[in-house]
Amino acid sequence: MTAQPSSRLIVVSNRLPYVRHLKKGEKWALEPGSGGLVTALLPVLRDRGGTWIGWSGVTENVSRIDDIFRNASRGAGYELRPVSLSQEEVDKYYHGYSNETLWPLFHDLQSRATFDSEYWHTYVKVNRKFAETLAGECTDGDFVWIHDYQMADVAHHLREMGCQANLGYFLHIPFPSPDIFMKLPERHALLTSLLAYDLVGFQTVRDRRNFLQCVRMLMKNARVRPDGHLHVVHVDDRDMRVGNFPIGIDAAGFAGRAGQPEVEERVRSIKERFAGRQIVLGIDRLDYTKGIPERLRAFSSLLERFPEVHERIHYFQVVIPSRTGIPEYDELKMRIERLVAEINGRFSKLGWVPIHYFFRSLPPDELLAFYRASDIALITPLKDGMNLVAKEYCACSLEETSVLILSQFAGAAAQLGSSALVVNPYDVEQTADALYHAFRMPAGERRYRIRRLRRNVHGQDVFWWVDSFMQAAIHKELKDFPLLEDYIPEHHENIVPSER
Repeated sequence: MTAQPSSRLIVVSNRLPYVRHLKKGEKWALEPGSGGLVTALLPVLRDRGGTWIGWSGVTENVSRIDDIFRNASRGAGYELRPVSLSQEEVDKYYHGYSNETLWPLFHDLQSRATFDSEYWHTYVKVNRKFAETLAGECTDGDFVWIHDYQMADVAHHLREMGCQANLGYFLHIPFPSPDIFMKLPERHALLTSLLAYDLVGFQTVRDRRNFLQCVRMLMKNARVRPDGHLHVVHVDDRDMRVGNFPIGIDAAGFAGRAGQPEVEERVRSIKERFAGRQIVLGIDRLDYTKGIPERLRAFSSLLERFPEVHERIHYFQVVIPSRTGIPEYDELKMRIERLVAEINGRFSKLGWVPIHYFFRSLPPDELLAFYRASDIALITPLKDGMNLVAKEYCACSLEETSVLILSQFAGAAAQLGSSALVVNPYDVEQTADALYHAFRMPAGERRYRIRRLRRNVHGQDVFWWVDSFMQAAIHKELKDFPLLEDYIPEHHENIVPSER
Protein backbone atom coordinates (compact mmCIF):
# COMPACT_ATOMS: atom_id res chain seq x y z
CA MET A 1 0.00 0.00 0.00
CA THR A 2 1.27 3.47 -0.83
CA ALA A 3 1.50 6.25 1.69
CA GLN A 4 -1.71 8.01 2.52
CA PRO A 5 -2.43 11.25 0.66
CA SER A 6 -1.70 14.47 2.55
CA SER A 7 -5.37 15.50 2.42
CA ARG A 8 -7.71 12.93 3.92
CA LEU A 9 -11.44 12.62 4.16
CA ILE A 10 -12.50 12.10 7.78
CA VAL A 11 -16.12 11.10 8.27
CA VAL A 12 -17.83 11.04 11.65
CA SER A 13 -21.24 9.41 12.12
CA ASN A 14 -23.18 7.55 14.77
CA ARG A 15 -22.37 4.13 13.31
CA LEU A 16 -19.45 2.71 11.37
CA PRO A 17 -20.40 1.43 7.90
CA TYR A 18 -19.98 -2.17 9.06
CA VAL A 19 -22.25 -4.23 11.31
CA ARG A 20 -20.74 -6.79 13.68
CA HIS A 21 -22.42 -10.12 14.21
CA LEU A 22 -21.55 -13.37 15.94
CA LYS A 23 -20.83 -16.25 13.59
CA LYS A 24 -20.80 -19.93 14.35
CA GLY A 25 -17.95 -20.87 16.60
CA GLU A 26 -18.42 -17.73 18.73
CA LYS A 27 -16.34 -15.58 16.37
CA TRP A 28 -17.12 -11.99 15.52
CA ALA A 29 -17.35 -10.96 11.87
CA LEU A 30 -18.20 -7.76 10.01
CA GLU A 31 -20.80 -7.22 7.33
CA PRO A 32 -21.28 -4.05 5.27
CA GLY A 33 -24.00 -1.90 6.77
CA SER A 34 -26.98 -0.28 5.10
CA GLY A 35 -28.56 3.14 5.26
CA GLY A 36 -28.53 6.41 3.40
CA LEU A 37 -25.20 7.63 4.75
CA VAL A 38 -23.42 4.39 3.86
CA THR A 39 -24.94 4.42 0.38
CA ALA A 40 -23.88 8.00 -0.19
CA LEU A 41 -20.36 8.04 1.22
CA LEU A 42 -18.84 4.63 0.50
CA PRO A 43 -18.35 5.35 -3.22
CA VAL A 44 -16.45 8.56 -2.45
CA LEU A 45 -14.46 7.45 0.61
CA ARG A 46 -13.44 3.99 -0.59
CA ASP A 47 -9.76 3.65 -1.52
CA ARG A 48 -8.86 7.24 -0.60
CA GLY A 49 -7.04 6.41 2.61
CA GLY A 50 -9.36 8.43 4.81
CA THR A 51 -10.92 7.62 8.16
CA TRP A 52 -14.46 6.84 9.33
CA ILE A 53 -15.20 7.32 13.04
CA GLY A 54 -18.32 5.79 14.56
CA TRP A 55 -19.82 3.51 17.16
CA SER A 56 -18.91 -0.15 16.77
CA GLY A 57 -22.52 -1.29 17.17
CA VAL A 58 -22.16 -3.31 20.39
CA THR A 59 -21.94 -2.39 24.06
CA GLU A 60 -20.33 -5.41 25.65
CA ASN A 61 -16.56 -5.72 25.95
CA VAL A 62 -15.26 -7.74 23.03
CA SER A 63 -11.61 -8.64 22.91
CA ARG A 64 -9.52 -7.53 19.94
CA ILE A 65 -12.19 -5.14 18.68
CA ASP A 66 -9.54 -2.81 17.23
CA ASP A 67 -8.01 -5.75 15.37
CA ILE A 68 -11.40 -6.67 13.91
CA PHE A 69 -11.89 -3.21 12.46
CA ARG A 70 -8.24 -2.90 11.44
CA ASN A 71 -8.64 -6.00 9.31
CA ALA A 72 -11.81 -4.60 7.78
CA SER A 73 -9.94 -1.36 7.00
CA ARG A 74 -7.52 -3.24 4.75
CA GLY A 75 -10.43 -4.40 2.63
CA ALA A 76 -12.20 -1.07 2.57
CA GLY A 77 -9.49 1.35 1.50
CA TYR A 78 -9.93 3.63 4.53
CA GLU A 79 -9.42 3.40 8.28
CA LEU A 80 -12.21 2.46 10.67
CA ARG A 81 -12.04 3.99 14.15
CA PRO A 82 -14.61 2.50 16.56
CA VAL A 83 -15.98 4.50 19.49
CA SER A 84 -17.09 2.42 22.47
CA LEU A 85 -20.44 3.13 24.13
CA SER A 86 -22.05 1.61 27.20
CA GLN A 87 -25.59 0.25 27.13
CA GLU A 88 -26.76 3.20 29.22
CA GLU A 89 -25.21 5.62 26.73
CA VAL A 90 -26.90 3.86 23.81
CA ASP A 91 -30.23 3.88 25.63
CA LYS A 92 -30.15 7.58 26.55
CA TYR A 93 -28.11 9.14 23.75
CA TYR A 94 -29.26 7.08 20.76
CA HIS A 95 -32.65 5.57 21.61
CA GLY A 96 -33.38 8.47 23.94
CA TYR A 97 -32.37 11.96 22.85
CA SER A 98 -31.61 11.17 19.21
CA ASN A 99 -34.63 9.02 18.38
CA GLU A 100 -37.24 9.88 21.01
CA THR A 101 -36.59 13.62 21.06
CA LEU A 102 -34.87 14.97 17.94
CA TRP A 103 -36.22 12.47 15.39
CA PRO A 104 -39.95 13.07 15.97
CA LEU A 105 -39.53 16.79 16.65
CA PHE A 106 -37.52 17.40 13.48
CA HIS A 107 -40.11 15.43 11.48
CA ASP A 108 -42.93 17.76 12.67
CA LEU A 109 -44.35 15.05 14.94
CA GLN A 110 -43.83 16.85 18.23
CA SER A 111 -46.62 14.96 19.95
CA ARG A 112 -44.41 11.86 19.78
CA ALA A 113 -41.35 13.61 21.27
CA THR A 114 -40.07 12.77 24.76
CA PHE A 115 -38.26 15.49 26.71
CA ASP A 116 -35.94 14.11 29.39
CA SER A 117 -32.98 16.06 30.77
CA GLU A 118 -31.04 12.82 31.36
CA TYR A 119 -31.26 12.10 27.65
CA TRP A 120 -29.71 15.47 26.88
CA HIS A 121 -26.87 15.12 29.39
CA THR A 122 -25.95 11.71 27.95
CA TYR A 123 -26.17 13.10 24.41
CA VAL A 124 -23.63 15.78 25.34
CA LYS A 125 -21.39 13.20 27.03
CA VAL A 126 -21.37 10.90 24.00
CA ASN A 127 -20.76 13.75 21.55
CA ARG A 128 -17.75 14.72 23.64
CA LYS A 129 -16.48 11.16 23.47
CA PHE A 130 -16.68 11.30 19.67
CA ALA A 131 -14.90 14.67 19.71
CA GLU A 132 -12.05 13.22 21.76
CA THR A 133 -11.59 10.38 19.26
CA LEU A 134 -11.67 12.84 16.36
CA ALA A 135 -9.18 15.18 18.04
CA GLY A 136 -6.65 12.32 18.10
CA GLU A 137 -7.10 11.70 14.36
CA CYS A 138 -7.42 15.15 12.85
CA THR A 139 -4.45 16.95 11.27
CA ASP A 140 -4.04 20.08 9.18
CA GLY A 141 -5.28 19.64 5.63
CA ASP A 142 -7.90 17.01 6.49
CA PHE A 143 -11.51 17.56 5.54
CA VAL A 144 -13.64 16.65 8.58
CA TRP A 145 -17.25 15.92 7.71
CA ILE A 146 -19.62 15.21 10.61
CA HIS A 147 -23.04 13.75 9.93
CA ASP A 148 -26.59 13.87 11.14
CA TYR A 149 -28.72 14.59 14.17
CA GLN A 150 -26.86 12.26 16.54
CA MET A 151 -23.63 14.30 16.16
CA ALA A 152 -24.82 17.92 16.32
CA ASP A 153 -22.75 18.73 19.43
CA VAL A 154 -19.33 17.41 18.31
CA ALA A 155 -17.91 20.72 17.02
CA HIS A 156 -18.72 22.51 20.27
CA HIS A 157 -16.46 20.11 22.21
CA LEU A 158 -13.73 20.19 19.57
CA ARG A 159 -13.59 23.97 19.83
CA GLU A 160 -13.29 23.69 23.62
CA MET A 161 -10.34 21.34 23.06
CA GLY A 162 -8.67 24.01 20.93
CA CYS A 163 -9.26 22.30 17.59
CA GLN A 164 -9.02 24.78 14.71
CA ALA A 165 -9.74 22.35 11.87
CA ASN A 166 -12.31 23.20 9.27
CA LEU A 167 -15.44 21.31 10.36
CA GLY A 168 -18.39 20.58 8.09
CA TYR A 169 -21.72 19.24 9.27
CA PHE A 170 -24.58 17.80 7.23
CA LEU A 171 -28.06 17.15 8.58
CA HIS A 172 -29.73 14.30 6.69
CA ILE A 173 -33.17 14.76 8.26
CA PRO A 174 -35.40 17.87 8.06
CA PHE A 175 -34.85 20.92 10.24
CA PRO A 176 -38.09 22.12 11.86
CA SER A 177 -39.74 25.51 11.66
CA PRO A 178 -39.18 27.89 14.61
CA ASP A 179 -42.56 27.23 16.25
CA ILE A 180 -41.67 23.51 16.51
CA PHE A 181 -37.97 23.98 17.33
CA MET A 182 -38.92 26.31 20.19
CA LYS A 183 -40.51 23.33 21.97
CA LEU A 184 -37.04 21.81 22.50
CA PRO A 185 -35.85 22.61 26.05
CA GLU A 186 -32.20 22.62 24.90
CA ARG A 187 -32.92 24.72 21.81
CA HIS A 188 -30.37 27.44 22.60
CA ALA A 189 -27.60 24.97 23.49
CA LEU A 190 -28.22 22.90 20.35
CA LEU A 191 -28.27 25.96 18.11
CA THR A 192 -25.03 27.21 19.70
CA SER A 193 -23.48 23.80 19.03
CA LEU A 194 -24.43 23.92 15.35
CA LEU A 195 -22.98 27.42 14.99
CA ALA A 196 -19.58 26.06 16.12
CA TYR A 197 -19.19 24.35 12.74
CA ASP A 198 -17.62 26.17 9.80
CA LEU A 199 -20.29 24.96 7.37
CA VAL A 200 -23.70 23.49 8.13
CA GLY A 201 -25.51 21.84 5.23
CA PHE A 202 -29.16 20.93 4.84
CA GLN A 203 -31.09 18.93 2.26
CA THR A 204 -33.49 21.61 1.05
CA VAL A 205 -34.03 25.37 0.89
CA ARG A 206 -36.91 24.88 3.33
CA ASP A 207 -34.60 23.33 5.96
CA ARG A 208 -31.99 26.07 5.51
CA ARG A 209 -34.66 28.75 5.84
CA ASN A 210 -36.03 27.15 9.03
CA PHE A 211 -32.56 27.04 10.57
CA LEU A 212 -31.79 30.67 9.76
CA GLN A 213 -35.14 31.78 11.14
CA CYS A 214 -34.30 30.00 14.40
CA VAL A 215 -30.89 31.70 14.47
CA ARG A 216 -32.49 35.13 14.02
CA MET A 217 -35.05 34.45 16.74
CA LEU A 218 -32.83 32.84 19.37
CA MET A 219 -29.32 34.23 18.82
CA LYS A 220 -29.67 37.95 19.47
CA ASN A 221 -25.99 38.65 18.80
CA ALA A 222 -25.97 36.82 15.44
CA ARG A 223 -26.07 38.58 12.07
CA VAL A 224 -27.10 36.74 8.91
CA ARG A 225 -26.28 37.86 5.37
CA PRO A 226 -26.49 36.15 1.98
CA ASP A 227 -23.27 35.29 0.16
CA GLY A 228 -23.96 33.77 -3.25
CA HIS A 229 -25.79 30.47 -2.79
CA LEU A 230 -24.78 30.41 0.89
CA HIS A 231 -25.64 32.45 3.96
CA VAL A 232 -23.02 33.72 6.39
CA VAL A 233 -23.77 33.85 10.11
CA HIS A 234 -21.52 36.14 12.14
CA VAL A 235 -21.61 35.20 15.81
CA ASP A 236 -19.07 35.44 18.65
CA ASP A 237 -16.53 37.22 16.43
CA ARG A 238 -16.44 34.44 13.84
CA ASP A 239 -18.20 33.61 10.60
CA MET A 240 -19.79 30.31 9.71
CA ARG A 241 -21.76 29.42 6.59
CA VAL A 242 -25.05 27.70 5.90
CA GLY A 243 -26.27 26.11 2.67
CA ASN A 244 -28.51 23.47 1.18
CA PHE A 245 -26.95 20.50 -0.62
CA PRO A 246 -29.48 17.84 -1.72
CA ILE A 247 -27.86 14.45 -1.32
CA GLY A 248 -27.55 12.13 -4.32
CA ILE A 249 -26.79 8.48 -5.00
CA ASP A 250 -24.24 6.63 -7.10
CA ALA A 251 -26.74 6.60 -9.96
CA ALA A 252 -24.39 5.05 -12.50
CA GLY A 253 -23.48 2.31 -10.02
CA PHE A 254 -27.12 1.47 -9.32
CA ALA A 255 -27.98 1.44 -13.02
CA GLY A 256 -25.00 -0.78 -13.80
CA ARG A 257 -25.85 -3.31 -11.10
CA ALA A 258 -29.52 -3.27 -12.11
CA GLY A 259 -28.48 -4.45 -15.58
CA GLN A 260 -26.45 -7.44 -14.38
CA PRO A 261 -27.52 -10.89 -15.71
CA GLU A 262 -28.57 -12.22 -12.30
CA VAL A 263 -30.89 -9.22 -11.85
CA GLU A 264 -32.20 -9.58 -15.40
CA GLU A 265 -33.20 -13.16 -14.62
CA ARG A 266 -35.11 -12.10 -11.50
CA VAL A 267 -36.86 -9.32 -13.42
CA ARG A 268 -37.88 -11.76 -16.13
CA SER A 269 -39.29 -14.16 -13.54
CA ILE A 270 -41.36 -11.44 -11.83
CA LYS A 271 -42.74 -10.11 -15.11
CA GLU A 272 -43.68 -13.58 -16.32
CA ARG A 273 -45.53 -14.34 -13.09
CA PHE A 274 -47.43 -11.04 -13.13
CA ALA A 275 -47.83 -10.68 -16.89
CA GLY A 276 -50.60 -8.29 -17.89
CA ARG A 277 -50.70 -6.69 -14.44
CA GLN A 278 -49.02 -3.57 -13.07
CA ILE A 279 -46.89 -3.67 -9.94
CA VAL A 280 -46.90 -0.85 -7.39
CA LEU A 281 -43.82 -0.83 -5.14
CA GLY A 282 -43.34 0.62 -1.67
CA ILE A 283 -40.07 0.14 0.23
CA ASP A 284 -39.71 1.64 3.70
CA ARG A 285 -37.97 1.16 7.00
CA LEU A 286 -40.45 0.48 9.79
CA ASP A 287 -41.02 4.02 11.03
CA TYR A 288 -44.03 6.19 11.74
CA THR A 289 -42.62 8.97 9.51
CA LYS A 290 -42.95 6.82 6.37
CA GLY A 291 -46.75 7.03 6.13
CA ILE A 292 -47.29 3.32 5.45
CA PRO A 293 -50.78 3.06 7.01
CA GLU A 294 -51.94 6.15 5.09
CA ARG A 295 -50.57 4.61 1.90
CA LEU A 296 -52.39 1.33 2.50
CA ARG A 297 -55.63 3.21 3.01
CA ALA A 298 -55.02 5.04 -0.28
CA PHE A 299 -54.55 1.72 -2.08
CA SER A 300 -57.77 0.47 -0.49
CA SER A 301 -59.52 3.60 -1.75
CA LEU A 302 -58.20 2.88 -5.25
CA LEU A 303 -59.65 -0.64 -5.17
CA GLU A 304 -62.96 0.58 -3.82
CA ARG A 305 -63.46 3.53 -6.16
CA PHE A 306 -61.95 2.11 -9.36
CA PRO A 307 -63.01 -1.55 -9.64
CA GLU A 308 -61.62 -1.77 -13.18
CA VAL A 309 -58.12 -2.11 -11.66
CA HIS A 310 -59.10 -5.35 -9.90
CA GLU A 311 -57.00 -8.30 -11.04
CA ARG A 312 -54.86 -5.86 -13.05
CA ILE A 313 -52.70 -4.42 -10.26
CA HIS A 314 -50.54 -5.69 -7.37
CA TYR A 315 -49.05 -3.70 -4.53
CA PHE A 316 -45.71 -4.93 -3.15
CA GLN A 317 -45.04 -3.35 0.26
CA VAL A 318 -41.60 -4.07 1.68
CA VAL A 319 -41.06 -3.07 5.33
CA ILE A 320 -37.52 -3.27 6.64
CA PRO A 321 -37.37 -4.25 10.36
CA SER A 322 -36.25 -1.36 12.53
CA ARG A 323 -35.99 -0.78 16.29
CA THR A 324 -37.62 -4.09 17.11
CA GLY A 325 -38.71 -4.50 20.71
CA ILE A 326 -39.76 -0.85 21.08
CA PRO A 327 -43.52 -0.82 21.83
CA GLU A 328 -44.33 2.06 19.48
CA TYR A 329 -42.70 0.31 16.53
CA ASP A 330 -44.18 -3.06 17.43
CA GLU A 331 -47.62 -1.43 17.48
CA LEU A 332 -46.96 0.16 14.08
CA LYS A 333 -46.01 -3.24 12.67
CA MET A 334 -49.23 -4.80 13.97
CA ARG A 335 -51.24 -1.89 12.56
CA ILE A 336 -49.70 -2.34 9.11
CA GLU A 337 -50.26 -6.09 9.14
CA ARG A 338 -53.85 -5.61 10.26
CA LEU A 339 -54.51 -3.23 7.36
CA VAL A 340 -52.89 -5.60 4.86
CA ALA A 341 -55.04 -8.47 6.11
CA GLU A 342 -58.21 -6.38 6.03
CA ILE A 343 -57.62 -5.14 2.47
CA ASN A 344 -56.65 -8.56 1.15
CA GLY A 345 -59.59 -10.15 2.95
CA ARG A 346 -61.97 -7.67 1.41
CA PHE A 347 -60.74 -7.53 -2.19
CA SER A 348 -58.90 -10.80 -2.96
CA LYS A 349 -60.28 -13.07 -5.65
CA LEU A 350 -59.32 -16.55 -6.78
CA GLY A 351 -55.93 -16.13 -8.44
CA TRP A 352 -55.48 -12.50 -7.34
CA VAL A 353 -54.24 -11.09 -4.03
CA PRO A 354 -53.91 -7.30 -4.24
CA ILE A 355 -51.19 -6.75 -1.60
CA HIS A 356 -47.95 -8.72 -1.26
CA TYR A 357 -46.36 -7.84 2.09
CA PHE A 358 -42.69 -8.42 2.97
CA PHE A 359 -41.32 -7.79 6.47
CA ARG A 360 -37.61 -8.33 5.96
CA SER A 361 -34.52 -6.86 4.37
CA LEU A 362 -34.03 -7.64 0.71
CA PRO A 363 -30.84 -9.08 -0.80
CA PRO A 364 -29.28 -6.65 -3.31
CA ASP A 365 -30.31 -8.57 -6.42
CA GLU A 366 -33.90 -8.91 -5.23
CA LEU A 367 -34.14 -5.21 -4.39
CA LEU A 368 -32.81 -4.20 -7.80
CA ALA A 369 -35.17 -6.62 -9.51
CA PHE A 370 -38.13 -5.11 -7.63
CA TYR A 371 -37.04 -1.63 -8.70
CA ARG A 372 -36.88 -2.71 -12.34
CA ALA A 373 -39.97 -4.93 -12.48
CA SER A 374 -42.38 -2.49 -10.83
CA ASP A 375 -44.47 -0.09 -12.92
CA ILE A 376 -45.20 2.45 -10.19
CA ALA A 377 -43.23 3.51 -7.10
CA LEU A 378 -45.38 4.77 -4.22
CA ILE A 379 -43.09 6.81 -1.96
CA THR A 380 -45.21 8.88 0.39
CA PRO A 381 -43.50 9.70 3.70
CA LEU A 382 -45.21 12.08 6.08
CA LYS A 383 -41.86 13.86 6.30
CA ASP A 384 -38.40 12.95 4.99
CA GLY A 385 -35.07 14.73 4.72
CA MET A 386 -34.56 13.46 1.17
CA ASN A 387 -35.62 9.83 0.54
CA LEU A 388 -32.99 8.10 -1.57
CA VAL A 389 -35.31 5.21 -2.44
CA ALA A 390 -37.01 7.56 -4.92
CA LYS A 391 -33.68 8.29 -6.59
CA GLU A 392 -32.59 4.65 -6.60
CA TYR A 393 -35.88 3.67 -8.22
CA CYS A 394 -35.37 6.20 -11.01
CA ALA A 395 -31.75 5.14 -11.57
CA CYS A 396 -32.78 1.48 -11.86
CA SER A 397 -35.75 2.08 -14.19
CA LEU A 398 -33.77 0.95 -17.24
CA GLU A 399 -36.85 0.21 -19.34
CA GLU A 400 -38.04 3.81 -18.79
CA THR A 401 -41.68 2.80 -18.41
CA SER A 402 -42.09 3.64 -14.71
CA VAL A 403 -44.05 6.27 -12.79
CA LEU A 404 -42.91 7.86 -9.53
CA ILE A 405 -45.58 8.96 -7.02
CA LEU A 406 -43.88 11.12 -4.40
CA SER A 407 -44.92 12.87 -1.19
CA GLN A 408 -44.73 16.64 -1.23
CA PHE A 409 -43.11 16.37 2.21
CA ALA A 410 -40.11 14.34 0.99
CA GLY A 411 -37.00 16.42 0.42
CA ALA A 412 -36.66 14.74 -2.97
CA ALA A 413 -39.83 16.51 -4.14
CA ALA A 414 -37.85 19.73 -4.55
CA GLN A 415 -35.71 18.06 -7.23
CA LEU A 416 -38.03 15.43 -8.69
CA GLY A 417 -41.45 16.99 -8.21
CA SER A 418 -41.82 18.43 -11.71
CA SER A 419 -41.73 14.96 -13.30
CA ALA A 420 -43.21 12.84 -10.52
CA LEU A 421 -46.86 12.73 -9.43
CA VAL A 422 -46.71 14.71 -6.19
CA VAL A 423 -49.28 14.02 -3.46
CA ASN A 424 -50.18 15.00 0.08
CA PRO A 425 -49.81 11.67 1.95
CA TYR A 426 -52.49 12.70 4.43
CA ASP A 427 -54.98 13.04 1.55
CA VAL A 428 -56.00 9.42 0.97
CA GLU A 429 -58.27 10.14 -1.99
CA GLN A 430 -55.68 12.32 -3.73
CA THR A 431 -53.10 9.54 -3.42
CA ALA A 432 -55.63 7.02 -4.76
CA ASP A 433 -56.34 9.34 -7.70
CA ALA A 434 -52.59 9.57 -8.40
CA LEU A 435 -52.38 5.77 -8.41
CA TYR A 436 -55.25 5.59 -10.90
CA HIS A 437 -53.60 8.28 -13.04
CA ALA A 438 -50.32 6.36 -13.01
CA PHE A 439 -52.11 3.09 -13.81
CA ARG A 440 -53.73 4.64 -16.90
CA MET A 441 -50.79 6.82 -17.96
CA PRO A 442 -49.87 6.39 -21.65
CA ALA A 443 -46.47 4.94 -22.50
CA GLY A 444 -45.29 8.20 -24.08
CA GLU A 445 -45.97 10.25 -20.97
CA ARG A 446 -44.36 7.62 -18.77
CA ARG A 447 -41.24 7.68 -20.93
CA TYR A 448 -41.06 11.49 -20.92
CA ARG A 449 -41.42 11.72 -17.15
CA ILE A 450 -38.99 8.96 -16.17
CA ARG A 451 -36.32 10.16 -18.60
CA ARG A 452 -36.38 13.58 -16.98
CA LEU A 453 -36.18 11.98 -13.55
CA ARG A 454 -33.25 9.82 -14.57
CA ARG A 455 -31.37 12.80 -16.03
CA ASN A 456 -31.83 14.63 -12.75
CA VAL A 457 -30.66 11.68 -10.63
CA HIS A 458 -27.60 11.09 -12.81
CA GLY A 459 -26.73 14.79 -13.09
CA GLN A 460 -26.94 15.47 -9.36
CA ASP A 461 -25.43 12.25 -8.06
CA VAL A 462 -23.44 11.52 -4.92
CA PHE A 463 -20.19 12.81 -6.43
CA TRP A 464 -21.87 16.10 -7.39
CA TRP A 465 -23.18 16.33 -3.81
CA VAL A 466 -19.76 15.78 -2.26
CA ASP A 467 -18.11 18.26 -4.64
CA SER A 468 -20.73 20.95 -3.96
CA PHE A 469 -20.35 20.55 -0.19
CA MET A 470 -16.55 20.52 -0.22
CA GLN A 471 -16.39 23.49 -2.57
CA ALA A 472 -18.49 25.44 -0.09
CA ALA A 473 -16.50 24.17 2.89
CA ILE A 474 -12.88 24.31 1.76
CA HIS A 475 -12.87 25.22 -1.95
CA LYS A 476 -11.80 21.70 -2.89
CA GLU A 477 -13.37 18.90 -4.90
CA LEU A 478 -13.33 15.14 -4.60
CA LYS A 479 -10.42 14.90 -7.07
CA ASP A 480 -8.30 16.82 -4.57
CA PHE A 481 -8.49 13.76 -2.32
CA PRO A 482 -6.90 11.31 -4.77
CA LEU A 483 -7.28 7.56 -4.84
CA LEU A 484 -4.40 5.53 -3.49
CA GLU A 485 -2.99 4.64 -6.91
CA ASP A 486 -1.31 1.41 -5.96
CA TYR A 487 -4.00 0.32 -3.58
CA ILE A 488 -5.67 -2.97 -4.49
CA PRO A 489 -8.54 -3.72 -2.11
CA GLU A 490 -8.87 -7.22 -0.73
CA HIS A 491 -12.63 -7.13 -0.99
CA HIS A 492 -15.32 -4.86 -2.39
CA GLU A 493 -18.99 -5.12 -1.51
CA ASN A 494 -21.55 -3.64 -3.86
CA ILE A 495 -23.72 -2.30 -1.11
CA VAL A 496 -27.34 -1.83 -2.06
CA PRO A 497 -29.15 -0.96 1.16
CA SER A 498 -32.74 -1.97 1.62
CA GLU A 499 -33.89 1.41 2.84
CA ARG A 500 -32.50 4.71 3.74
